Amino acid sequence: MEMKEEKRCGWCLGFEEYIQYHDKEWGVPVYDDRVHFEFLILESAQAGLSWSTILRKREGYRKAFADFDYEKVAQFSEERAEELLQDPGIVRNKLKINAAINNAKRFKEVQKEFGSFSNYIWSFVGGKPIQNAWENYKTAPATTPESDKLAKDLKKRGFKFLGSTTIYAHMQATGLVNDHQIDCLQYEIVKALGESKEY
Repeated sequence: MEMKEEKRCGWCLGFEEYIQYHDKEWGVPVYDDRVHFEFLILESAQAGLSWSTILRKREGYRKAFADFDYEKVAQFSEERAEELLQDPGIVRNKLKINAAINNAKRFKEVQKEFGSFSNYIWSFVGGKPIQNAWENYKTAPATTPESDKLAKDLKKRGFKFLGSTTIYAHMQATGLVNDHQIDCLQYEIVKALGESKEY
């Protein structure tokens, strides 16, 4: 009997970490604020670069940004920001480093207002994942009305480096939207996860 090859979204087929990230994380609904903060840091760092570049530096970011503890990152001093500019484990861009520290402070403000960042961000999709049905990942949009609205609101709240394209990538990664191809092995799994949560 011939083994059926498991199909995945075309974008992840490059190296093992990419495949693992696709199979275990991408599109899985996230309600943990620390995970949301991690992805916001990584996605704002990605601007102008490939996601695979950032994924390879993920552990470097984990070390540099206090295991993605937004409480600690919000306290980073100018001296700490300067030190990070010398860290080869991350993207050494002053604007992006300063944005991460700024965003940690804004993140805490959102938590205070909404009880959690998760409550805030999920409100932009009505509390339930948007289920798309793409035959090819390339047909998925770069932005949507929801990402436009969320990015605009984040900007108003003082967040940096989080435009609509970056925010849509965040929504895809953290399961606010299911953009796996319909023939991908993860499509039905992620869809079921989104439908199983009690709202």
